[in-house]
Parts: sequence; C-alpha cells; structure tokens
Amino acid sequence: MNMKIHLLSIALLALASCSSQQSANNPVLSIEGGQIQGVVSNDPAVLVYKGVPYAAAPVGDLRWKAPQAVSPWEGVKIADKWGAAAMQNSGKATGDFYFKEFYADGDPEFSEDCLYLNVWTPADAVGQPDKKLPVAMWIHGGAYDHGYGYEITMDGDAWAKRGVILVTINYRVGIFGFLAHPDLIAEDAKNAPGNYGTLDQIAALKWIKNNIAQFGGDPSNITILGQSAGAASIKNLVMSPLSKKLISHAIIQSGGGIDEQVLPEQSLNEFAIDCKAFMDENGLTDVAKMRAASADDLLKFFNNKPQQLRFRPHYDSVNIPYGFTAATFDGTIANVPYMIGYCANDNPTMGAGVQRFATERKKQHAKPVYTYLFARPLPGDNAGSFHSSELWFMFHTLDRAWRPFTEADYVLADKMTDAWTNFAKTGDPNNPGTADWKAYDPETDFTYVFDVE
Repeated sequence: MNMKIHLLSIALLALASCSSQQSANNPVLSIEGGQIQGVVSNDPAVLVYKGVPYAAAPVGDLRWKAPQAVSPWEGVKIADKWGAAAMQNSGKATGDFYFKEFYADGDPEFSEDCLYLNVWTPADAVGQPDKKLPVAMWIHGGAYDHGYGYEITMDGDAWAKRGVILVTINYRVGIFGFLAHPDLIAEDAKNAPGNYGTLDQIAALKWIKNNIAQFGGDPSNITILGQSAGAASIKNLVMSPLSKKLISHAIIQSGGGIDEQVLPEQSLNEFAIDCKAFMDENGLTDVAKMRAASADDLLKFFNNKPQQLRFRPHYDSVNIPYGFTAATFDGTIANVPYMIGYCANDNPTMGAGVQRFATERKKQHAKPVYTYLFARPLPGDNAGSFHSSELWFMFHTLDRAWRPFTEADYVLADKMTDAWTNFAKTGDPNNPGTADWKAYDPETDFTYVFDVE
C-alpha cells in the first residue's frame, strides 16, 4: 500500500512539474481588450492564439462603420477557438473545383461578428518583448466576397518554427465590407465609407503594431502578404497613407502588377449612387432600414445583385486616394522590398504586369523587387499550376490536401517556406550566405521559378 502511495505521489509531482512548465511557457498576456492565453499548436514548440478580437463586433449601429476599439472582456480569454468568418456564401458556391480543393471539409461559422485574428508564435518567445521576432500578416483572397484566415491551406507552425510570427486575419467582405451609399458618406466622410473591409485590414495591422511585442514580435518589422484579392489588398495597403508607414516588406501573390496605363475606375461617389438604387429596390430606403435588415437578407440581396455592381475597394479621399499603377509611377507606394509573382496557369496577363512593376521600381532606384513564377503542376489531375495552388507550399500544409504529393513536393515546400520566411526576416528571400534568387533587373530579366524539377 505504501508503495502505491509512493508511486502516486511521484506521478502527481511529475504532473505538477509538467503543468508548471507548461504554464511557464504559456504565460497570460495583457493585450488590448484584456488578458489572453494561447494553446499548444500541432507542433509542441509553437503556441497558437485563435480568434483574438482586434476590433469591436461590426453589428447593429456599427454595421457599415469604420472598425471601433475592441470590446473588453473579463478574466483570461483562452484562445482555443477560431473566430467566426465574415458573412458569405457557403464554400460550395465557389465552384466544384475549388470546393474539392479547399472547402470539402465544410464551412466554418459565418457571422457579422468576424473581426478576429490568429497568431502562431514560438512558445519560447511568448511574453518576451526583447525577442523581437519578425512578424507577417496574411490577408486571404476570395474575390472580396468570401474567404477567412484559417482556411485549410493556412497554418503558421512552419513559419513559427523558422522564427517568424504569423498572423492571419478575417475582414468584412461583400456587401458587409464594401457597400457605399450617399447617406453613409454623409454620416462619416472622414473614415472612407464604402471601404470597410480595407479599414478592417488596417485596424488589424495597427493591432499588430500595438500588441505583437507581447507575443515576442518586433512591431518595427512587419511584413504584409496576401494572395488574389488578398494581394490586391496588399497593393492598397502599401499606398494608403493610413498604413504604408507600418510596413517593412510586402509580398503580392497572384494579384498582378501594374497596367500599361492608368485605367479609369468608378469613383466612390458613383458606386454609392448605384448602391443606393440597389438598396432602394430591395426596400432599404434609408440607413436605419439598412442596419435593421437581417444579415441573411442582406446576403440574399447580394446574391441577386446586378453583375456590374462589384463590392470591392473603391478610390476615396482618405484611405485609397488613387490606383496602385499611378502610385507606383509617382513613387508614392511604400519604399520597401517587394516579392511579387504568380502561378503558371494564372491569368496570362499577370506576368507582364509583374515585370512592369519590377522594372519601374528598378528605374526609380527603389528597394529591391524579387519576382517569382510558381510552375509546379499539382499531381492528381490536369489542373496544372492553377490560381491559389502555391498556398499548399508556402504554408507547408501539403499533408492536409487530397492530392498525392511526392517527396519532391515536400522538398519544394521547404524551399518556398524558407524563402517566404527569409523575406519576412530581412527583405531578402535567399538563405543566409546565398544569392540564388537575384533581385529583378530588366537587363537580366531574372525570375525565380519554383518547381520540383
């Protein structure tokens, strides 16, 4: 009996020691809104903080308003659950091919209460501001009407293991994120009405600046990156006077470069007039009725909108003063290193736009631009190197895919994750001591090709 008590005591002491060690590696942090604690990720050396609110819920009177300060909570928030994704259609609505590729596991919770972010960081950096690890903020794609920050391709373990804190965000999309209306403009002209989704992204970037030191991050070394509509968002953030000074490096994935000429775009006021007519047709003739409508009804209206009514960022006098092309030629975009590229089976016009962007930056003697082409035809079908196919590799999440990836694919994923995280650290995608990936120069026209060959 005494032996059993002795063994039980040893076991309890071991458990207490383990719990104490876990607590020491996972301290309670004080951030905007209150106290928070993360959970061990799939890799035990990484802590993940899921569903961290970075702004107040944009519901009720806050629908179609600029993001407000996060609502405080009581006690310690255990960040072990993803925050709801922005209101949007089911993943099934994105088409059979992409449904099988990215959405076959089903939909997350959708809600207007969606302004949450997620943080992956090395466990030994948490609570140590002196660590000053580089930080990267990921903006998801989805044509500005769907997507969220924890899709099946997206994970930060491989980044944190390489010494980079990864933050992924949700932001308002579709009619909830990009509706303009004359009455909304009159209500709050100084806060870029109609570009709420972009303002959400800027609020998340500012949250990182103000809070990431608690997670071991360096608020003066923030890389922003995104793909597709996320890449277009990066192009907005590097020229916005509200955000460009917060950025150290930028990665633009499958979002094109610059056009040969500045194309005319519909102004915010013109878009607002079209939106008012659309809302009037649906019986929402004033702002009070618009804010009283249910989120489900608004989504139904959005699904039946005229094709020419496109809910996306528009130029305004506060946040997005003019287009990326004009800002590039003017030299008013953030003067930081850029990494920009596309997939081999993307829109065929992307290559020329990327080349023009890199050439113009070189002419201006700006900081370097690194261009790439993702050329690996994914195994399992004949889809090739399709739009979004690189996500499996740069997040190193091949094991989540249905595809029969080979050992060579995992080697390629290592190479790409190294390049992306190296760039986040220093603005140079090369491994230390190497220079295989040369900055773009029109005289050599060098673009790095990622493939298994």
